[in-house]
Parts: sequence; structure tokens; C-alpha cells
Amino acid sequence: MNSFIVLMNKEFTQMVRDFKIIWLPLVFILLGITQPVMTYYLPTILEALGSGQGITIDPNIAAQQGGEILAGTLGAQFDQLGIIIIAISLMGIIQTDKANGMLAFILTRPVPVRSYIGGKIASNYIFTAFSVAVGYLASYLYVNLLFTNVAIFDMLTALLFYLVWILFIISFTTMISTLINSPGLIALISIAFLIGCRLIVGLSSMIDIINPASMSKHAMEVLITGSVNSNTMVNLVVSLLCAAIAIFITNYWISNKKFSNE
Repeated sequence: MNSFIVLMNKEFTQMVRDFKIIWLPLVFILLGITQPVMTYYLPTILEALGSGQGITIDPNIAAQQGGEILAGTLGAQFDQLGIIIIAISLMGIIQTDKANGMLAFILTRPVPVRSYIGGKIASNYIFTAFSVAVGYLASYLYVNLLFTNVAIFDMLTALLFYLVWILFIISFTTMISTLINSPGLIALISIAFLIGCRLIVGLSSMIDIINPASMSKHAMEVLITGSVNSNTMVNLVVSLLCAAIAIFITNYWISNKKFSNE
């Protein structure tokens, strides 16, 4: 347990040195604010740019419910640019230690592999979840200011569902960072797979049950309808299992020292 805490502290210290502790929350705050502000002022912007000629503005845009706008923050902002930013910020989570020899050095000490991986994933999940939550809260405040109020219970429930999806994103990116040595390729594979998972949500009810990205859809449904889908709990368990499998593969790969660049 001591090594786990030490490795977590090491990760947090590195985040401070890289200024990640500043820029990642700011990025998600910006993403969170963008959706309600752009939706609210879009008719005015279009009228100003088009001088009212040849532009038809749907009067329902400004009449959308707050839950729909907040759901749009998750679907249109966090599930697109947000995924890309998270994957890029995590692409070196294991690869950097492999490249500079730090991983081999750490594992020559009495440090269990599970503590090394656990410290990496736990610290990055806590901080990423915090950044997402801060951006989501900023969006929530703007939505309540510019549109109708969203129930706090629905807002918190949706956030908890969405953070399960975030856990899978971090676990999967960590696994890819372990298996592959090129940072660019790590980012490319992670982004393509994760966004691909998000794009196929809704195509099939069976796929949705085993697709961790469906947790994002369930979060959006809570905000829009105020109710929880009957398949949500099954999907939650499967999503946690998928994250656990990714962590297991990471542990197996490092334990068998298949990370060497030789």
C-alpha cells in the first residue's frame, strides 16, 4: 500500500510539473461553457452575420430544455474533443516510463506491478474525473442561467454514469500505452477506438449493452428524460468489467516484461 501511495504522489507531482493540473481543468471548463453559450446566442450570431437575409432560424433553438443542453455538453463536447484531449494527455502514461528506462528501474525495486499500475490509473482517473466534473459543473451553471433548471439529482446521476465511461477511457489508453511504443500511434489507436465506440452507440441494443460508451448515452437520457434506462445497470457492470480486463492485460504485459524496446 505504501508503494501505491508513493506512486500516486509521484504522478500528481508530475502533473504539477507539466502544468496539467492547470490546463486540463481549464480545457474542460471551456468545453462545458461552449455548449450552452453557443446554443443560446446562435440565433443572434446568425442574424448578425447574415443580416437576416437567406437564413431561417429555428425558433425552438432558444426554447430547448436545460437537460437537453447539458446532455449536448456530454455528447457534442466531451465525447468528441474531450476524448481526443484525454487520449493525448494519457498517451505517455506508461510509454514514457518504458522509453526512459524508468519502468525497468521501478520494477527492479520491491514495487508490485499492481501498485505501479494502480497508482498510475488511480491518480490519472481522480484528476481526469475532477477536470470533467469541473467542466460539467460549469456547463450546469450556465444552463441554469440561460435555460431551464436541471434537477440536481439528475445532474449528479448523469455525472456518475459518465465517469464510468471516463474510467474505461483511461484504462484502455493505459493498456495501449503499455502495448505500443510510439506515442503518436498510441494516441491514434486510442482516439479511433474510443470515438468509434461512441459512434456505434444506438445502432443495436445488444451492442449497447456491451459497449462502455453507452454509459454516456445513459447519462444523456437521465438529463433529457429524468429516468434511468432499464439496461443501464447491466451496461454499468459490463463497462466496469471491460475496464478491469484492460487493467488485467496491462498488468500481465508488464509482469511478463513484454514492454522491452529490444
